[in-house]
Amino acid sequence: MRKTTHWIVTLAAAAMLAACAGQKEPATQAIQKAEAALAEVRADAAQFAPDNLAGVESTLAGLKDNLAKGDYKAVLAGVGGLTSGIAALKDSAAAGKSAMEAAVAAASAEWSNMSGDLPKMVEAIGSRIGTLSKSKKLPKNIDQASFDSAKSGFEMMQSTWSEATTAAASGNVMDAVAKAKMIKDKGAEVMQMLNMSAG
Repeated sequence: MRKTTHWIVTLAAAAMLAACAGQKEPATQAIQKAEAALAEVRADAAQFAPDNLAGVESTLAGLKDNLAKGDYKAVLAGVGGLTSGIAALKDSAAAGKSAMEAAVAAASAEWSNMSGDLPKMVEAIGSRIGTLSKSKKLPKNIDQASFDSAKSGFEMMQSTWSEATTAAASGNVMDAVAKAKMIKDKGAEVMQMLNMSAG
């Protein structure tokens, strides 16, 4: 009786080992395929969907840990969810990239307009400041404090414009537009200080 029981236990153990061995190859291949799929989208995902990427990488790390421990059943049970997660990650990264490209295109169009208009504003303010600096007395509607503030604002506009053009030249049009908007706002303030018409 004991021999029979021992033989049954041994046979069951052998069957389990065979089943595990049979699951090793598909589990290993599933992890390799998931890693390859993730590698294809990782660069875009890191830029446009970093939170989603962190979740998928955590899931992958857990399944790889199971694979290393020989828990192939857990790997095969979890790989479907990982595959779905990678597919969703690919979609969110693509959506983020598309939105960024649209924003850059809009910024490029805006920069094109601003880069034509703002230099004219800067030049007009510079000319006005130059004229007032040469005159012996400021006009009645401009006091010294306003004039000094206008000159300081004009210097800020010049330096920021230099930064904006550098940003645009290096392809960072969104930063260029942000700086251009600062110049436009400051220019409106300075023109008011100098009693200049915005037209």
